[in-house]
Amino acid sequence: MKPLHIADCVRSNLENYLTDLGHSEPNGMYDMLLAVVEKPLLEVVMQRADNNQSKAAQYLGLNRNTLRKKLLEHKLID
Repeated sequence: MKPLHIADCVRSNLENYLTDLGHSEPNGMYDMLLAVVEKPLLEVVMQRADNNQSKAAQYLGLNRNTLRKKLLEHKLID
């Protein structure tokens, strides 16, 4: 069985989401998708970085302050 790439998983799930909407029109999909992807991304990277924010920021290509802001937004830190 060939492993799926992240883009394939996202595409498939978006197609299912739109199918599930039926005749309803989608609204705010961009922000919705970013919100549902960003939190697990931060969780996995923080775990990989042993909760070291500087290291996690480097992995993500973000400024540490930007990472901290996002962690606070998603209630991953106090």
